Amino acid sequence: MPTLVIANKLYSSWSLRPWLLMKQLGVAFDEIFIPLDLPDTKEKVLKHSPAGKVPILIDGDVTVWESIAIMDYVGETYGAPVWPEDRKARAMARSVAAEMHAGFSALRSACPLNLGKKYARRNRGEAVARDVARFFEIVRQAREKFGAGGPFLFGAFSAADAMYAPLVTRLDTYSIELDATTQAYVDAILSLPAFQEWRTAGLKEEWVVEADEVDEQPVEDYRKAA
Repeated sequence: MPTLVIANKLYSSWSLRPWLLMKQLGVAFDEIFIPLDLPDTKEKVLKHSPAGKVPILIDGDVTVWESIAIMDYVGETYGAPVWPEDRKARAMARSVAAEMHAGFSALRSACPLNLGKKYARRNRGEAVARDVARFFEIVRQAREKFGAGGPFLFGAFSAADAMYAPLVTRLDTYSIELDATTQAYVDAILSLPAFQEWRTAGLKEEWVVEADEVDEQPVEDYRKAA
């Protein structure tokens, strides 16, 4: 059984991606949890990968780092339907997944992933608005072209959805106004049993990562209620 090395479920967007994919697709794995921003965090991560970052997948004598590489490995090794079967859908899915990996920097910077709180809607700047608009476009195009088979970007859940799941949580956390198509997609991701399991575990964590706590008064603090 492979082992996935991850960080805090409350804050770690990159850890969420392969974890969610493997859980949702039924690929069994063990976990190694390394809390972020502690004096020995880097040292512990480096024991598993010279890149010094999570997530990391360890499968016997194979070590895979970087989220998309982990997802590809899971598909190749365990036969999981990581990418859409249709060639055209798969091409778009890989493209938008890579775009997520390299893009949306304004939204990611202004709205750190934090599953423990919800903030009031407000103007978060033109750069964030452009990122949100681009996401709307991705959702609309994917759903119109390939979404007939289910509620996700390409119908059935795939690596593309896992890649965008942390962005989806940001839209919810920061009360970003959504169009109807995007709202339906966001609801589908947030209602996934695998995501609910991740979030429930995250709310029980005791660590606070100050870099991911924005200087705003939340309208809801889920950790206090957990």
